[in-house]
Amino acid sequence: MNLRAPALIALAGLSTLALAACSGPAAGTDASAAPTADGEAFTVVATTTQVADFTRELTDGLNVEVTQLLQPGMSAHSFEPTPADLVALGSADLVVSSGAGLEEWLDAAVSSSGYAGEVVDASANVTLSGSHEHDHGEEAHAEEGHDHAEGEEHSHEEETHAEEAHAEEAHADEEAHGEGNPHTWTSPANAKLMAAEIAAHLEELPGIDAAAVQANADAYDGELTELDTWIAANVEAVPEAERVVVTNHDALHYYLEQYGITFVGSIMPSFDDSAEPSAAEIDALIAEIKEHNVKAIFTETQLSPQNAETIAAQTGAKVFSGDQALATDALGEPGTPTGTYVGATVHNTQMIIESWGATATDVPEVLAQQ
Repeated sequence: MNLRAPALIALAGLSTLALAACSGPAAGTDASAAPTADGEAFTVVATTTQVADFTRELTDGLNVEVTQLLQPGMSAHSFEPTPADLVALGSADLVVSSGAGLEEWLDAAVSSSGYAGEVVDASANVTLSGSHEHDHGEEAHAEEGHDHAEGEEHSHEEETHAEEAHAEEAHADEEAHGEGNPHTWTSPANAKLMAAEIAAHLEELPGIDAAAVQANADAYDGELTELDTWIAANVEAVPEAERVVVTNHDALHYYLEQYGITFVGSIMPSFDDSAEPSAAEIDALIAEIKEHNVKAIFTETQLSPQNAETIAAQTGAKVFSGDQALATDALGEPGTPTGTYVGATVHNTQMIIESWGATATDVPEVLAQQ
């Protein structure tokens, strides 16, 4: 997922000439932080489709041009920026990231681009959780300690070695996944925090209409509150025992956590949608699906439904794919039902409710316009 050094060198070389040709002043300076002529726009580069959508909502009606690095249907996990992306980064007035360790490629890209300004971590105020693999490691370590307590004798050196090995494993897991699941935006409560964080940094751009940014932020916060209320009402109408979900990868953690939905498992037992499940992991998921009487397996718009279809053939579960797939890591094309964060979250909720044999209520008018 990280950019390889040779690729970085090549991209940096290709971008240098283009950056030199840019007419604006160097990014990160006071002069580049404000338009110098009437009609000239601020330039904000946003990494993912979600934070780009938040930024557009917050700058609606303002002289702000938002450049989005990831395009609809693209995964942030396997993304590699192009020379054009580096040019955009290098000439930005502000860079907005989703954060929480999602964009592992971003630091190297920013360095190669020559951008010297601020990189906003939209997830700065989100409480991260859901480090399933790390929890599993702790359980395994606890079991080892239990076995030892029952009488199995180990030397002090063996105990020390085991503790060091566990510490190294935990550290490696934290490095791989940050402090928790990076798909923070899936929860509308988190989306509110992310939008507010982006707004606070936009308001600091010299020369921007800060009052207008705040007015947009207040309006968008109200829409996200409506979204939250609508989702909660629909989920609560379904018996708790039936609120179960199986997905391609572990992308919906914060959404499921917010609304009390049981995460039975994912085909890829990882936060990374480029991971490949083992045969043993597939067998374990099949057993969980049967045990919990799961009726649906959700694919995601950026992923192939092949593994889901294989599992469905052995469990009888319905595969939600194609137009029914969930928009998790990336929003859809502009103008489509999943083209905005609100639209994608409404779609995902409708599909999840349908998988439980129910039908979601009509969408509030303020959300239907999104």
